[in-house]
Amino acid sequence: MNNIKVIAFDADDTLWVNETYFRDAENEFAKLLNDYETENKIHQELFKKEIENLKTYGYGVKGFMLSMIECALELSNNQIPQQDINKILNIGKTMLAKPIELLDGIEEVLAALQGRYKLIVATKGDLLDQERKLENSGIDQYFHHIEVMSEKASKDYRKLIKHLDIKPSELLMVGNSLKSDVLPIVEIGASAIHVPFHTTWAHETVSKAQESSTAYKTVSNVKEILPLL
Repeated sequence: MNNIKVIAFDADDTLWVNETYFRDAENEFAKLLNDYETENKIHQELFKKEIENLKTYGYGVKGFMLSMIECALELSNNQIPQQDINKILNIGKTMLAKPIELLDGIEEVLAALQGRYKLIVATKGDLLDQERKLENSGIDQYFHHIEVMSEKASKDYRKLIKHLDIKPSELLMVGNSLKSDVLPIVEIGASAIHVPFHTTWAHETVSKAQESSTAYKTVSNVKEILPLL
């Protein structure tokens, strides 16, 4: 940790609550379509549709909205009423209008680190939505830069490091996802701290063998990273 110059924070479920709203929206969607399938099957089909559409729509609420609409059309054999399509759009619009709920300790940690390190946000999602959330969060003043990435694989982090003009050993990534925020970072020789969130999207889960790696640190609250630095 002595070499760290830049600390990158994931945004969703690291800085603020996010996945909880997706779970609520999925449940609302499943109830809306329960005339066509069981709610469990609807959840499964929506997840499949989201993964199928990632390369086209990317991450974020807008892609999720489109996936819900496509899934509804398929499950209903194109018979879903127009008013229900409007309800699906409103589910997404409600998500976009959610107030920002910072996670415990975030602002305290950012205030303690500012000035000692260059702080950036490195996140996936929709650029407009993530910029809006950061602006509305009240913590944007702590960050030097926001990087919205289409993916978070090792090659994407290498590009970020090149853009920042630093060595891998000079970057620390803090995030809730082992798959996106931790394992690719460790792979390129940078440092990572895992701060688990209480719920994780199925697409972000990893194997038990990967979880048991000792190449990164895990803390239960983001405030625990301060003594490590």
